[in-house]
Amino acid sequence: MSELVFLSASELAKLIGERTISAVAVLESYLAQIAQHNSTLNAICTVNTEAARQQAIQADEALSRGENWGKLHGVPITIKDAISTSGLRTTAGYLPLKDYIPQRDATVVARLKAEGAIILGKTNLAESSGDYQGINDLFPRVNHPWNLNYTPGGSSSGGAVATAVGLSPLDICSDIGGSIRQPAHFCGVYGLKPTDRRVPTTGHLPEMPGMPHCIRQMLTIGCLARSIEDLQLCLEIIAGADQFQPDIPPVYFDTPSHKPLQQLRIAWTDEWEYFPVASEIKSAIQLAVKKMIDENINLQKWVPNFDFIEAWRLYFQVATYNLIYSQPNIFNYTRKSLAFLWRETIGGERHFQQNSQVAKTVLSVFLNPSLKGYFEALTQRDQVITQMDTELEQWDVYLCPVAMTPAFTHRPKGKAVEIDGQKVPYMTASGAYTIPFSLTGHPVVVIPIGLTQNGLPVGLQIVGKRWQDMELLNIAKQINPIIGHFQPPPDD
Repeated sequence: MSELVFLSASELAKLIGERTISAVAVLESYLAQIAQHNSTLNAICTVNTEAARQQAIQADEALSRGENWGKLHGVPITIKDAISTSGLRTTAGYLPLKDYIPQRDATVVARLKAEGAIILGKTNLAESSGDYQGINDLFPRVNHPWNLNYTPGGSSSGGAVATAVGLSPLDICSDIGGSIRQPAHFCGVYGLKPTDRRVPTTGHLPEMPGMPHCIRQMLTIGCLARSIEDLQLCLEIIAGADQFQPDIPPVYFDTPSHKPLQQLRIAWTDEWEYFPVASEIKSAIQLAVKKMIDENINLQKWVPNFDFIEAWRLYFQVATYNLIYSQPNIFNYTRKSLAFLWRETIGGERHFQQNSQVAKTVLSVFLNPSLKGYFEALTQRDQVITQMDTELEQWDVYLCPVAMTPAFTHRPKGKAVEIDGQKVPYMTASGAYTIPFSLTGHPVVVIPIGLTQNGLPVGLQIVGKRWQDMELLNIAKQINPIIGHFQPPPDD
């Protein structure tokens, strides 16, 4: 195994730019790593081998002429298979799109290419980005890099595995309910969900070709990596107004305060009411807090005055309105959706089922959608955004769990997850701690903070204020050396 595959994208760009290593050597190292590991992990569903090789040769030739293409000159990266890549198959893990080849890059892909990035391949995912596991009808399921019997999370499953195992230094992916954050937590890598509307989503599926632009709230494009520096570099490249998506505002990046941690107001919790967290996750968070206190950092245990149960219901109401017209009404997709809703309804112990109400909320919108109902949901969303803004105003960042559970074994979508002896509904177990910040649009960084007794990673959400993404990243960068670090899975 080449050590090159575990360098950060930032480090690779520097070494290639200095001509210490060649872009060709870097690419070949990643292709060799993919050949060794991908057949069991199924992280990358389309490898862009020949085009990437040609681009790597051109990148080295350009440097020999004194030309540097940008911040990622010659660095190979991967793209979630829900994000359009010109001339390269993009399926969203959705059978009707098995042969779909876009004619235009998604805006974020075009921006990364303009900075010299080489598209190494597309990463596997949940069907239509709609699950907390990497399962679809086109490609083999994505397996966890630490234990093949477990799921790496979803929907950005392949991206988390690829960065964890050294198949890619940086994966561009998306999050509408935890699709970046939960896989980062499960696989022990770093993830960024930017502020809602900070990054254009032009060219993102599952809005199928020819369907109207429906997904206008909560969907964000961000990234998975092995360092916070790479998260920041990526955001600097992909964020900003887009001529193809006029509702993305031209908001300039905030200027970080660069205050030392000892001067910051940091809140934390290891659990919210109604959503009990696995004891090993709570222990990891408590240990992380102790490490910070030992560094004379002031932290206060705190939970927002916020109705998380109502936010949960509202999220699924808004999400269903966004998704209901995004693709044709195909029988197979409807059948699987109804099967999931049935399993979700009967899964878990009764008190958790009463809190969940996913099936009831989704079906009520699906069976009786109305323009008035959509606008009422958006009005309620405005109110909860204001409420969360007000609650977080007193803090610089807020630390909390990513999910109720670490990685769990593969299972049908909707089957309950056991957490410390209690059966919890599927969506609640994975989404309880991510969905509120999808609904409110706040930026979140996930960092790895430890391992369970079974050797499975544990992550931590660091939540910032809306539109203060750079301040959040700067604070996360200071916290990381104290409580977090990336470690690759055992190389069996």
